[in-house]
Amino acid sequence: MYRTAFCLALALGTLTGSNVVSAAGDVLLIERVRAEQGHTLPARGQLMNAVRAQFGEPAQALAAVGGGDPRTPPITRWVYTDFTVYFENDHVVNAVLNKASAQEIGPKPVH
Repeated sequence: MYRTAFCLALALGTLTGSNVVSAAGDVLLIERVRAEQGHTLPARGQLMNAVRAQFGEPAQALAAVGGGDPRTPPITRWVYTDFTVYFENDHVVNAVLNKASAQEIGPKPVH
């Protein structure tokens, strides 16, 4: 019975666009998206030199991992105060905000 009511509430919320049922994870995702909109992050495909010129030296530059063969290119990670940048060879493949708090779900900051 409870499962049917939950599914009905979820379906109604989806059809009407309202937030009838909300999970804690949804709130964190929404907060993360809003926070990213306020930050300028390195763009995908940007070169390491361009990232360094725009954002300065990283707080921590971790050694590349992988790179043993063409199927596993070297991946390098640069950690800045607010975000982390991942490079494949010398091109940005992703940039993400660091966790805002220990309770937030997401990548763990490197210390």
